Parts: sequence; C-alpha cells; structure tokens
Amino acid sequence: MKTKGLKKDKVNVVTLGCSKNLVDSEVMMTQLKGNNIDVTHESDKDDSNIIIVNTCGFIDNAKQESIDTILRYVDAKEEGKIDKLYVTGCLSQRYKDDLEKEIPQVDAYFGTMELPLLLKKFKADYKHELVGERIITTANHFAYMKIAEGCDRPCSFCAIPLMRGKHVSRPIEELVKEAKNLARNGVKEILLIAQDSTYYGLDIYKKRNLAELLRHLSDVEGIEWIRLHYAFPTGFPEDILDVMAERNNICNYLDMPLQHGSTNMLKKMRRGTTREKQEALIERIRTKVPGIALRTTLIAGHPGETEEDFEQMMDFVRKTRFDRLGVFPYSHEENTHAYSFEDDVPEEVKQERTDTVMELQTAISQELNEAKIGKSFKVLVDRKEGGYFIGRTEHDSPEVDNEVLIDATKQYARIGDFVKVEITDATEFDLYGTIE
Repeated sequence: MKTKGLKKDKVNVVTLGCSKNLVDSEVMMTQLKGNNIDVTHESDKDDSNIIIVNTCGFIDNAKQESIDTILRYVDAKEEGKIDKLYVTGCLSQRYKDDLEKEIPQVDAYFGTMELPLLLKKFKADYKHELVGERIITTANHFAYMKIAEGCDRPCSFCAIPLMRGKHVSRPIEELVKEAKNLARNGVKEILLIAQDSTYYGLDIYKKRNLAELLRHLSDVEGIEWIRLHYAFPTGFPEDILDVMAERNNICNYLDMPLQHGSTNMLKKMRRGTTREKQEALIERIRTKVPGIALRTTLIAGHPGETEEDFEQMMDFVRKTRFDRLGVFPYSHEENTHAYSFEDDVPEEVKQERTDTVMELQTAISQELNEAKIGKSFKVLVDRKEGGYFIGRTEHDSPEVDNEVLIDATKQYARIGDFVKVEITDATEFDLYGTIE
C-alpha cells in the first residue's frame, strides 16, 4: 500500500491582484514545471497538497482579500487538506515581518524578487534557459507581457516602488523571443504591461525606447494585436503614436492612468503635470491616431481634495469623454508620501464621489456605444458564455473593457478566431452584433 510520503507533490498557484502578478505566477509555474514539479493554476479540484498564494498589497481591499485567502488555506492546512502553504507577491514583500508574526502557520513568505528562494523549497533550480518561456493561464489566444519591473515615479499615493523596487526594463531581444514563443503556441494578442510602460528603455538604452520595442514586436509573425497598457503621461514618448498609426497590428488603444483632472490635486499627487498639459497631450494623441480608444483611471478622495477639485475632475471627464474609465476611492497607504497628510476626506464621501464619476462615465459610454450601431468591427472571440459568443474589438482589453456579444443560437464562432461583426445594439458597457 502506498504511504502518503510517497505521493508526488502537486502545487496549486492562486493569483490575486493585477495582470503583472498573473505574469509572475506564469513565470513561477514555468520554472516549477521545468523542474518536473506538477503545477496548476487556481484549480477547482482538491488534489493539490501544496498551495502558493501570490498576493496583492496595493490598496486596502486588495490587502484584505489577500489576507482572507491566506487564512482560508491556513484552515485547510490545519484540517489536513494540504501539507504546505507558501505566500509570495506584493503583500508578502511589504509586510513580511508582520505576516510572519500574525500568521505563523504559513510555511514560508517570499518577496516579489525571491522566486529562486521559493524554488529552493522544492529543491528546484532557477533555469535561465526558460527565460522567455511561459505557461499561459489566460485564454490561449492572448497573453500579458511584462516589459519592465518596478517604478521610479514619486506618486504620493502609490506603494508600488516599496513592493517592486526601481524601474528595470527587459531587453528588446528577450521580449521578441518571448513574443515568438507565444505566437508559436497560438497567441494572437499580446498585452504590454509595466508599472510605467512609457519609461521603457531609459535605464538600459539611455532613452525612451518604447517605439522601437513596438516596431520589433510588430514584426513578429502571428501576432495580430499588440495592446499598450499603463502609459504614464509625464514624458510621454510621442513617437509611439507614429508607430501605432503606421502598423496595423498595434491596436488603436491606449491605457493611460491620469489619476485626476484638477491641477491642484495633480500637484499634491506628485504627478509632474497639470490638467492643461494632460488635455493638450490627449488632443495630440487623438489627432495623430484618429479613432484611438483611451482608457484612464482616476482616484477620488486623495488627502486635500476639495469639492472644487472634485468638480474639476467631473468637468475633465465630461469634456474629455474617455472611451473607458475606472475610478477608485483613495486608500491611505503606509510609507507613501501621502501618508504624512491627514486622510481628511471621509470614506462615505470618497465612495460617493467614486459613484458620481462612474454615473457620468456610464452615460458617456452609453452614448459612445450607441454611435457604433450599424458599424462593423474586427472582433477577437474570447469565450462562449450562456447563449453568447463573447469577444472584443481592438478598443477593448480583457476583463476591464466592453465586450461584443454574438447570439450563439443563430451564429457560430470559433474561440480564438477573428470575425467581422456588425453592431446591432448597445448598452452602457456591451455591444451586440452579428457576424458578417
């Protein structure tokens, strides 16, 4: 009879937080598998005896979700359902000492840059020959690609540099190799991510080199869409707009977190820009790349935000008419610059302002979507859900943006294929259409 000790370890990786964390989990899984360790991602089965929780430590809600997840697996360990529990990622990087004291049942905590140490727990080595290789946990036809790690920006509210360190760009050759590997495995869309993608190249090439990276990635055979996320507005390298305009496989899409529409607040947030500069940049972007979809994120309730500041943000959203927008209530984070200020906007006011901005954006989104009725778009089919095939246009990123719904009882589409769709109806955040 087999004893428990002879049973082969199986690892389940649980990822919390952003797409950058997801890429870290994929790299970790690739390394574990390269060392002949059985590994899955967020498996529903209860057949894994080792759990690795990759945590988020960005804002209060994310931190609480991470702690709740850790405690859930602590209970599973104490009930004998799992043997080992490891914790890695941003929360672990930021609060390792506190976590070790408060939740000692975890077998080991690791920071964001300690993958080789985590691998040693499995008697595994970090295999440099696997750099550029990655197990994809998303749908097979799209993948996130992290072009840099860390951030050099001094934004008042942000704890990312505490958890991720200084900005470090990845070389173009390494990223091209990764893109070729992804394309070989059926990936058609790559989503470029970083804490600050427009800073790319300054450290290793001594210049902002995102345009050159885009050109090289655009040349990779099989990649039909390249999508750019997290472009910081200050020092924005406008040569990327020329590349976007000249290359068909670079999506007319830009995710540019602006955080506020009041110059007073932008100064308090240490963003290095003004409302006027942001508006002028947006105008140049829309002139150089007609039809581009702009996504932004804003923060409501940062220390010192007055009713007048908030009204200016509302006016900014009203006038700019972003295609996509997210807004978050301010979270008072230890060791950030803003933590030295009084958190003087009450929580209910933060939430009220957040909801008010989203109400405005919902109405804008409804109008923009209704204007698409009767037009045709190239759509990438992501999945089938209920009675619909669900896809996205080049103006939409997975999970955060609009979706296109195609009635599966009337038409067939293959997941991972591009189809031409005529839009027949629209809601605030969804489009309905038929395949031409």
